[in-house]
Parts: sequence; C-alpha cells; structure tokens
Amino acid sequence: MKRALILMLMLVACREEVAQAVDPVRLTDEAIGHYCQMNLTEHPGPKAQVHLDGLPGAPLFFSQVRDAIAYSRLPEQSHTILAIWVNDMGAAGATWEEPGAANWIDARTAYYVVGSTREGGMGAPELVPFSDASFARAFADQHGGAVMDLSKVPDSAVIAPVADVDPAGDSTDDDDFKGRLRALSQRNEG
Repeated sequence: MKRALILMLMLVACREEVAQAVDPVRLTDEAIGHYCQMNLTEHPGPKAQVHLDGLPGAPLFFSQVRDAIAYSRLPEQSHTILAIWVNDMGAAGATWEEPGAANWIDARTAYYVVGSTREGGMGAPELVPFSDASFARAFADQHGGAVMDLSKVPDSAVIAPVADVDPAGDSTDDDDFKGRLRALSQRNEG
C-alpha cells in the first residue's frame, strides 16, 4: 500500500503540463455575445473572441471588438486572459455586414482605426482591426478616425459609456423607461 502511494505521488509529480490551446474558433451561427447574449452573426461589424485560462475551446465571444478590449481592461475577470482574437477587416471577403468566420488576427498585433464614423454590432463606436496598416489607413481616410496599435488605444475609446443622443431632443424613450421602472418598483413594493 505504501509503495503504491509513493508510486502514485511520483507519477503526479512527473506529470507533464499540457498547454491550453488558444487557437481562434471559427465563428458560427451558434456564437453568442458575452455581454449581449445575442447571436453574433446577426450583427454587423468586426467581432472578437477571448480565450481564458481553464476554459479550453470555449472562448467568450463579443459582438464588438470594443467590448472585448474593455473586458480585458476591467478587473472583474475571474480567469487569466490567454489570447484575444479579432476579425481582420482587411481580409479578402470581409465586409461590414459579414466580417468573416475564420479571418482572426491576434488583437495585440492588429492596427486599429479608432474614432471612425462606423458603429459596431451593438450600435456603439467601434475599434476596427486590420492586420495591414495600409488597409487601416485607407479605412480611416474613408470613414474617419486614427490608426493606432492596441497599446495606444485609450480607455475612453472602449470603457466610456456611449451617449444615447436623440438629435430631435426627444426624450420619450428615456421617459418611457423611467415610467416602466417606476411601475415595476411600485408593483414590487405593494
């Protein structure tokens, strides 16, 4: 018995650690956004996936690149981030409506257009990633914005709230929301 226990401890001690694969996962119709819980393929613009330590083969998908970068910068994550992949919007066949299912590039090496006129899949300003800086510059020339690498993207471009501006100054949506919230609160109190 003692011998078997020693042998078992030796085997455990000699066990070779296997690195977790962090290869990008092909985007399918089953991919659901981490924050929005909506199907990613139903939304335009580039997408992202974040691979976490201890969760092999099951990345978190994001319907906007902006959201994945925000996620990586916030302290709430419970797992170490091993990789972030983003759509290469300069890849052959990539369009705003269909950014691609397999054209993933490492978020750390991408060139981003920040501050363009294009909105991402959830209607917020988007970080538009490219593997080639010249494609990023051409996009910025057409849609505005500045080209920068990930380390230069300011937190305000990914973490700041997005203002819901109504050009007509009509606040009926806001008033409607507040009214429904008030009614729900009163119902729960009574």
